[in-house]
Amino acid sequence: MLAPLRPSVYQLGRTDSSGPWQARTGPLGLYWTPLIYAPFTPTWADGFHMNDVASSQIWHGTTILTVRKGGRVVVAGDGQVSLGATVIKANARKVRSLGKGGVIGGFAGATADAFTLFERLENKLEQYPGQLTRACVELAKDWRTDRFLRRLEAMMIVADRETTLVLTGTGDVLEPEAGVMGIGSGGNYALAAAKALMDTPASAEEIARKAMAIAAEICVYTNTNVVIEALESSK
Repeated sequence: MLAPLRPSVYQLGRTDSSGPWQARTGPLGLYWTPLIYAPFTPTWADGFHMNDVASSQIWHGTTILTVRKGGRVVVAGDGQVSLGATVIKANARKVRSLGKGGVIGGFAGATADAFTLFERLENKLEQYPGQLTRACVELAKDWRTDRFLRRLEAMMIVADRETTLVLTGTGDVLEPEAGVMGIGSGGNYALAAAKALMDTPASAEEIARKAMAIAAEICVYTNTNVVIEALESSK
């Protein structure tokens, strides 16, 4: 769509074979200049923002939780994928094993972006086998500095036998305290519930399932179709 530059200032005047003209007032009085057209770019002043449309068209995955306890580490994810205010899929799989099965991970955020990051992380794990922390740091560097990757909107939790890490698009690689961490729209609810259950006799998987069920009762972007990946842990 084309629109005149600053239409609130310029007024359309006469037209001739060269196209529309605009009336302007200067030191010598009224004069006419060709009307300049430019691609229409809505702004906040127009009561509209392009990101509103873009963000509403992104498929989002939501709640991921990890628990490390009793020689086991689990990563749990719900199955809901939302497109704006609409539930698109209720049984999506947001957690998976990576590399040769020695790493498990889950994502929250834009689905296509997360799969791109999973592929990049698998490449890093091939470069640095058995070094999850090194692979995640290298991915975070790329994610933060690469012009393509830094546009990706997702967060990831990954874990192996020894380490649990959270990766963000700001270049952060965080090791959660006490082996429990939640991300996504329901992540804080799941995290609080899991921490409250850590002192009980429940196993890591039981804690993850109960915490995800509590998060699903509170967060509208989280459901009860929970998928869990687990590994033996050294802690």
